[in-house]
Amino acid sequence: MKKSCLGILIVLFALIMTTYGWADQCKTKDIVDTAVGAGSFQTLAKALTAAGLVETLKGKGPFTVFAPTDDAFAKLPAGTLEDLMKPENKEKLKGILTYHVVSGEVKAADVVKLKAAKTVNGQNLKIMVKDGSVMIDNANVTKTDIICSNGIIHVIDAVVLPK
Repeated sequence: MKKSCLGILIVLFALIMTTYGWADQCKTKDIVDTAVGAGSFQTLAKALTAAGLVETLKGKGPFTVFAPTDDAFAKLPAGTLEDLMKPENKEKLKGILTYHVVSGEVKAADVVKLKAAKTVNGQNLKIMVKDGSVMIDNANVTKTDIICSNGIIHVIDAVVLPK
């Protein structure tokens, strides 16, 4: 019994230290550097570069980014991402990416109180809370409140598309 309790305490301590260490490290990095460093947002980083938005999201902010993972981008229909990354589609890509960004810091505790949030592209994201889960349009929020030096990242499992 003592061994199992000690084991649980060690696992909890490791989890807390890992989480705290990562969160603490993020506070000193901007949104772009935090996303790139996480390793699961490489497609988002490439798309931000193609759309010319890297410097904007490295700016002062604050911004709230609903960041789709690489797996989220992989769910797009075949050829969609490749087409969006073409120079002639830069404005369309920019419109999609800015639909994932809200001006200001919107923490998870605030998000759950909202029905919608106005994005920097001018359109509203639909926010829904159901059975304790938060959805942004058709995407599930899978991780919240990744605090960065210029805002907050909330991780989502799908790319949301403007109307």
